[in-house]
Amino acid sequence: MVLSWTKGRVFRRAPKGKKLAGGDLEVEILVPSHFRCPVSMDLMRDPVTLSTGVTYDRDSIEKWFESGNQTCPVTNLFLNSFEVIPNHAIRRMIQDWCVEHKNYGIERIPTPRIPVAPYQVSETFEKIIAATRAGDDNKCQELVGKIKTWGKESERNKRCIVENGAGAVLADAFGSFSSNSIEKNAAVLAEILGVLPWISPIGEEGKSKLGSEASLRCMVWFLNGTDLSAKQNAALLLKEMPVNALAKIEGVAEALAKMISDPIGLSPTKASLRTIFRLVSSSADKERIRQRFVELGLVPLLLEALVDADRGVCEKALGVLDCLCDSLEAKKLAKANALTMPVIVKKILRVSELASEFAVSLLWKLCEKNDEGVLLEAVQVGAFQKLLVLLQVGCGEGTKEKATELLKLLHGYKSKAECVDSSLDLKYLKKPY
Repeated sequence: MVLSWTKGRVFRRAPKGKKLAGGDLEVEILVPSHFRCPVSMDLMRDPVTLSTGVTYDRDSIEKWFESGNQTCPVTNLFLNSFEVIPNHAIRRMIQDWCVEHKNYGIERIPTPRIPVAPYQVSETFEKIIAATRAGDDNKCQELVGKIKTWGKESERNKRCIVENGAGAVLADAFGSFSSNSIEKNAAVLAEILGVLPWISPIGEEGKSKLGSEASLRCMVWFLNGTDLSAKQNAALLLKEMPVNALAKIEGVAEALAKMISDPIGLSPTKASLRTIFRLVSSSADKERIRQRFVELGLVPLLLEALVDADRGVCEKALGVLDCLCDSLEAKKLAKANALTMPVIVKKILRVSELASEFAVSLLWKLCEKNDEGVLLEAVQVGAFQKLLVLLQVGCGEGTKEKATELLKLLHGYKSKAECVDSSLDLKYLKKPY
């Protein structure tokens, strides 16, 4: 029995500009049914056989088991063992078939790597623990490199690594080597840092060890370094760390502000903004932290970043600005910046509900002292109309109260200024620095 490999799939797999043999666009390639997975009905890339003798694609049958099923999908027989055996004979037949039909744009499936087994991961972790206790940074780096390689091979390997306690083991190793000379152990620490961001959940034990002073100090050290990969991994990891412990680390504000002024990528920028938001909104020492960020020039940096930012950056940057503007100095800097009012008003109803909430709160803080210049500028860039629409569309109770109060303040200035379209192109605005 054979099934057809449809012409549409042939077209998708064929190289651009390559016509099918003989120019026949209606040809269909027949795929033997035993080359297809009984679950997904797709061509098997990694055929494995159950104890019932039925062969499936590894990814499909593993998802079947992960969904809680304990039977063979074809025979419906209850399985005493979920062990699967690679079917090398079928795989080689499929590969040969792909080669025979390569003129139709069908690519040969690669020989799959054998997934890592739990016992292999456990044994490697035991060796990492031993190397950590012995202070053998070279051996530990080699073993962590093996874990890293396994994780890159497949999502299945990543799950196996995480499920066997990777968080606690690697966090302990990171904390141990951080306690000594960071410069001396930089190589092994960077290797561990390359694995930790994709281990989720790390677990309470792992978080506790990563939240130590030595570990946090080490992450900030990498954040200040020149290794871009390590900087990114440190930024991704810091956003999950205990905020009160992080606030006590010397140089953390400077390092995070630099990540905004000299961005190395979207993900680390978002992670850094999230960390900053947690520091200025919920740390026990938030007043001091806010003041330090203001001194480092974060207010104009965030306003500049907001001009062309995506949704994630907008929400986080507006949230940070909203918190910073609880201080008089930050509000003074924001009012003096030519980008502030146009950017804030533009973001209302343009990004997300959360961004609108932060923007309205920020606008309310800047206008609350009845500063005539600020109120007049807000009217000129269309704040009054935006707030009216926001109330009509609907928003949270707190935002609704602030918007209503702002409308009362702005109403008296409508006749004093000619309102302009709030959707003006911000790239033509003169930058304040």
